[in-house]
Order: sequence, then C-alpha cells, then structure tokens
Amino acid sequence: MAEANYPDELLYHAEHDWARVEGEQATFGITWYAQDSLGEVVFYDPPQVGAAVAKDAPYAEVESVKAVSDVIAPLSGEIVAVNEALADIPEQVNEDPYGEGWLVKVKLSEPAEADGLLSAADYRKLLDE
Repeated sequence: MAEANYPDELLYHAEHDWARVEGEQATFGITWYAQDSLGEVVFYDPPQVGAAVAKDAPYAEVESVKAVSDVIAPLSGEIVAVNEALADIPEQVNEDPYGEGWLVKVKLSEPAEADGLLSAADYRKLLDE
C-alpha cells in the first residue's frame, strides 16, 4: 500500500480524482485518499477508447473489497487510452495510485477546465475539513 501523498505537479478534483495535464492531453486516476477509503481494489471497469467523458460525471467504476464506486472525471474530453494492465493487477491502484495505477488518458476538449481544479495544497485543506 502506498504512503499518503498528493504530488504537487497534479491537479485534484473534490471527488478525490487527479489529473496530470500535459498540453492538450491528461492522465486521470484516483487519489491516495480515495484508494485508502475504498480498501483493496479488486476490479476496474474502464470506459472504451473513443468514449467522451464530461467533467464532474462518472466515467468508470472501481470495485474494492468494501464497495463499488464511480470514478468522476476531473476534466472533459475523449478517452485515448485505458490502463489495460489493471485488468490483471487492479491492486496497482492501491500500490501506486499516481504511477502504474493510472486509469485513463484523455484528449482534452476544454483545457481551460483545469483552472477550476484544486492544487495539492488546496486538496490537502479539503481533506482536513
């Protein structure tokens, strides 16, 4: 299990999702807090490549030993890649939520939406409330 951390280079959504924005593309995943709350992840139901995702709307499901949870899109766009490795090793979401546990890569349709996401410091404040 990964140690609690919230990398400064990422942007965060209040629903405990992160985005690594690189130009007009972004990688999405769930935060350390989300994976810790879920417990051991046992299944990831990804969206299809080519599917549209909308900011603040569910785009995938993560199943843990505790519950099935929707994953909320931090930004809008089109899925260009899904982390196929998670089909065989879903525990990567717990072990490396910001690295090997990424969920999807998205071509952003509204890059300016990133301005509405939280910095790591602001996300930590949200968790402390």
